[in-house]
Formats: sequence, structure tokens, C-alpha cells
Amino acid sequence: MVDVLTQLSRSGVSIWLDDLSRQRLTDGSLAQLVRDRQVVGVTTNPTIFAKAITGSDAYAAQIKDLALRSVEVGEALRALTTFDVRWACDVLRPAYEASDTVDGRVSIEVDPRNAHDTARTVAEARALWWLVDRPNLFVKIPAAKQGLEAISACLAEGISINVTLLFSLERYDAVTEAFLTGMERAREGGHDLSGIASVASFFVSRVDTEIDRRLDRLGGDRAAALRGRAALANARIAYEHYEHILATDRWKCLERAGARPQRLLWASTGVKDPAYADTRYVMDLVAPNTVSTMPEATLNAVADHGELPTGSIRDTYDEAHTLLDELAGLGIDYTDVVQMLEDEGVQKFDASWDELAGKLAASLTTPAAPGSEVTDNSREDA
Repeated sequence: MVDVLTQLSRSGVSIWLDDLSRQRLTDGSLAQLVRDRQVVGVTTNPTIFAKAITGSDAYAAQIKDLALRSVEVGEALRALTTFDVRWACDVLRPAYEASDTVDGRVSIEVDPRNAHDTARTVAEARALWWLVDRPNLFVKIPAAKQGLEAISACLAEGISINVTLLFSLERYDAVTEAFLTGMERAREGGHDLSGIASVASFFVSRVDTEIDRRLDRLGGDRAAALRGRAALANARIAYEHYEHILATDRWKCLERAGARPQRLLWASTGVKDPAYADTRYVMDLVAPNTVSTMPEATLNAVADHGELPTGSIRDTYDEAHTLLDELAGLGIDYTDVVQMLEDEGVQKFDASWDELAGKLAASLTTPAAPGSEVTDNSREDA
């Protein structure tokens, strides 16, 4: 019998791990997941790195060396995180080559505090691309409005981009426009388009968390019946938009020049409400040419009891549109929800980065014995 993860991969879903740490690299657990769990990619974010670095003494020797060299905290953060990502890129390199460079990708995020500064975002993306120096890297740029030009500019230079913190269908359309523009500029600049990749990370579970909260505040049977349905509807309509893009002449022209689609990546797939099935944000979003990035707990749940849907995601489009209309009819302001989630997402990553920078600054000033500064104030997933 073919296991669930293999079935999921064969259905066109690339399985990525939403986690990375020095410990996973040194003990071989990342390589084991690649070998045994169909994992063909890794996503990281500031919260993941804050948890990894403050929750382990695996970084103590490197931090001590950085302190002895009087390295400034920002550069120390880059040194620590790019070291891990470069190593992970090497672990995933066989998957990168086996998939004809489609998978085997590892993501690292620009400093989230620059999310609303286009020039700084581009500058840091260039620096991370250079520091990691691996073809299977993705540089993550938040999908804030100010990030759109940065996305186009980086793609135009041949830097592969993971667009993150996407909640809104309207913003997703703007991101696809930025992708197409960037690839057109890359073509004009003489770049090999087949070597430039991108994913659009559409966040799922957080949408239900916020809309459920508003439905609970409204109360009543009608509101209760809509709980836990908005996130999947939102993501399914995003995939409908993706299919529309692939049918345009503009995309087909780029495809003929060697470009590959900007895949949708389902992020925030860990279930926040225990009343919901722990595999729902993976198994209910099975669609060809997508990526599902999961924390290890979700990956294990999928492997243990995930069930693939019998129908196509296309069968869900009408119901998804109706659901969003019903929410609007109850007074749930979709635009307000997704903007709040975007702002909150950037703020959470800012807070994680600031927390990590503060702890690291103290260690750089007074190098501690390995493990003595360890705490774990980690936040929720991305």
C-alpha cells in the first residue's frame, strides 16, 4: 500500500517542512525527513529562528566567536541564520536536482522590520542571496504593498523569491503582477528564466482563527454554521486565480521563454482550534503544482491518518465564493480581516526578531558559557 505522503506527492503537492534549527542539521533529523517523509523543501521565518537560537546551546560556540570578533548584532544574526540555511540547502540539493530545480528549496526571510521599505528590502535580499550562495535558496519578502516592487526588482536580477504573509486575494493578484513584471524584466536583461523560481505563500489557518473569533462574537446559528470554513474558501479561490493566470497570453509568452509558474504555497497549515481535524489545512487543499509547508506535528498527523480528497479543488470554487458572500452578509469585513492579519503577521515577526536581537546582543557583549543564556520564549508558527 502506498503511504499517504507518497500519495500526496504524486497528486502534485510538494511537501516542505516549516522548521529549521542547528540541531536538526547536526543530528541528521532533517536529512531523515527528506529520506523517509517525502520532504523536499524547508521554510523558515524570524519566529522559527528565534525559537531555534534561544532554545538550544547548539549556537553557543559560534556566538562566542562572533563576540570575540566584536561583530555587530545584525551581522551576527545573518551569520547564524545563513549558516543554517546554507547547510540545509546542501541537504536538499539532491531533491533540487531530482526535481529539475523545482523543489529542494530552502527559504530565508529578509529582516521583517524592513517590510515597508522597498530599497532596504532589495538590499538585504541581495545580501542574503550572496551570503548563502546556493541556487536552491528562496529569499522571503513579505507581501506588504511596499514589498511588491522589491519582489519584481529581485526577480529581475535573478534572485528566487518566496513571497510571504499573503492573506488577501486582492494582494495575491498584486503579487502575481509583481512576479510577471519581474520575470519580464529578467527576460529583457538576458537572464535564463528557467533558473529563477518563486512561490506565493498563502496563509491558511490564521484566517479561520480571526474570522471564527468574529463569528463567535456575533453569535447565532447562522454564524456558528460558518465557523472553520473561511480559510479553505479563501485559499481555494486563490488557486482559482492561479489557474486564470496560467491561461493568460502574458504568462504563456513567459513560459515559452523558459519561465516556470509561481506556485502557491499553503502556509500556516498547523491547526489552531482543537475542534478541527489536525490535517484539514493540508488534505483539504490538495491541488496540482502546489506546496504545503508543515510543522513536524502536522507532517506526522498527515502521515498517520491523512486522507486524500476524492474530488478536484475545482469542484469547490462555487461553494467558496458563496461562503465569502455569506460572511459579508453577516457583516464580516473581509478587507479588514486580511489587512489586520497582514499587519499582525509583520508585527509578530518584528517582535521575534527584536527579541532574538536583544538576547544575542547581550551574549555578544558578554560571551556566556554554552547553554547558560538559553530560554525558550518561542511564539506560534508562521
